[in-house]
Amino acid sequence: MEVAKVLHMNEGIGEDSYAKNSLLAQKVILMTKSIRDEAITALYRSLSPGTICIADLGCSSGPNTFLAISGLIKTIYEECKSNGQKQSPEFHVFLNDLPGNDFNTIFRSLPAFYEDLRKQMGDGFDPNCFVTGVAGSFYTRLFPSKSLHFVHSSYGLHWISQVPDGIEDNKGNIYVSRTSPPTVVEEYYEQYERDFVTFLKHRSKEMVKGGRMILTMLGRNNEDLYSKGCHYVLEPLAMALKELVVMGLLEEEKLNSFNIPIYNPSPAEVKYIVEKEGSFTINVLETSELRIDVSDETYGNTGKSDAQSDSYFSGVQEMITSQDYINDEYNVAQCLRAVTEPLLVSHFGTELNKDQVFNKCREIYVNCMAKEKTVFTNVIIYMTNRN
Repeated sequence: MEVAKVLHMNEGIGEDSYAKNSLLAQKVILMTKSIRDEAITALYRSLSPGTICIADLGCSSGPNTFLAISGLIKTIYEECKSNGQKQSPEFHVFLNDLPGNDFNTIFRSLPAFYEDLRKQMGDGFDPNCFVTGVAGSFYTRLFPSKSLHFVHSSYGLHWISQVPDGIEDNKGNIYVSRTSPPTVVEEYYEQYERDFVTFLKHRSKEMVKGGRMILTMLGRNNEDLYSKGCHYVLEPLAMALKELVVMGLLEEEKLNSFNIPIYNPSPAEVKYIVEKEGSFTINVLETSELRIDVSDETYGNTGKSDAQSDSYFSGVQEMITSQDYINDEYNVAQCLRAVTEPLLVSHFGTELNKDQVFNKCREIYVNCMAKEKTVFTNVIIYMTNRN
């Protein structure tokens, strides 16, 4: 599997699209707002650049694409107002994802983004924000040396650059699970470590000295590789595919050769790699948990209409709650489909009945996992570039 060619979220704004099924990722971005505000304010106070260059890595498409960016711009605007400045700095925003990402939807949304930004700021504010799309893997160099002030990535860095070599014995599994041989676990971690070190080296070269970076990864809060936070993400998909094999609807050999390029790190692993690579100082390293209630009576998506999907701000506030969970109207299986369907199609081709797979995933979530709260653990790290 050539990950850079096939990994992307479902495009467009249809019922199976990532745009309609990305409430989980949106909630995570909103949960990390205070850290971003702290980081961008510290950056501006220490460097005072006339133009702030911001990169969002793994931006995807849909209502979340500009969510963090708009918050960063608003924070700097408020900082300038409090200091009596008549004009905030200009912003050059780089939106990065793999070439298969739905950049067309992003570009079509730009007029609505600019208009909503003006409405959010008020006072005749002209954001002077210039947006550029950058297609490519963030495990390669993407930007000129010392050109970035701020780097943000949410739910991107748990994806690794390739399915690890030497995991042929991971039969019946599609990622690191309890029945995976120790060698498979080691290969996954080593691939993650190599990739993360590469990522840090490239970003350090691209960022100015004193630049800030915030990364949020789907991970775990301890050293248990098989913790429930990881188990809930992909295990229903593995179970559904196994059922299709038993029913004779899918070749067992095909399933045995399918593995997803994802690794859920612990805070200790993230800290070890950052300190080993040496380019960044860790300011904050923490975990947060997001609970999802699964119901057998609902089959909803994000609850956003097509009209709301055309705006990157409309309806966002009404989706924020004071509690760290998503209610039972959220369809976890539909979210999983929006994220993994392109990988499945690439591997299994037309042999796979996608509706059947994800309907079974839905049944598994409801019948097995609704008995206890579904918990997703996030690892958040905020760093400063030393070089």
